[in-house]
Amino acid sequence: MATWDLERTKHHVLICNGSTCMKKGGEEVTQAIRKVISQHNLDDIIHTTRTRCNGRCKDGCVVIAYPKGTWFKEINETDAQSLVLNHIMNDLPSPKMVYSYDETFCLNEGEKIGVDKREPQKQKKS
Repeated sequence: MATWDLERTKHHVLICNGSTCMKKGGEEVTQAIRKVISQHNLDDIIHTTRTRCNGRCKDGCVVIAYPKGTWFKEINETDAQSLVLNHIMNDLPSPKMVYSYDETFCLNEGEKIGVDKREPQKQKKS
């Protein structure tokens, strides 16, 4: 297993390879993003990781870019160049952007962004 020097890394891109995203082209998206990174000599700046399900199956294929924590939806292999060069490297907005921790917004106004995974409080009996 290879170990990368992460000293120059500025961006970490998580690419969903869960079963639903894989059915929606997750492997092709992964390879296309990595190809763009390599073609533009950004390997030292952008690190990619395949993940399992990120819980947004309806938005597949999902890509998450840090350090901003920006979630992208419905990414396909033709989006790879724009995603890497425009949105990750130059911080330009994207119509496929769902949510960014840094700016806390959601493109689909009024849509619930996440699910509260805490257990509901059980009411005490008197």
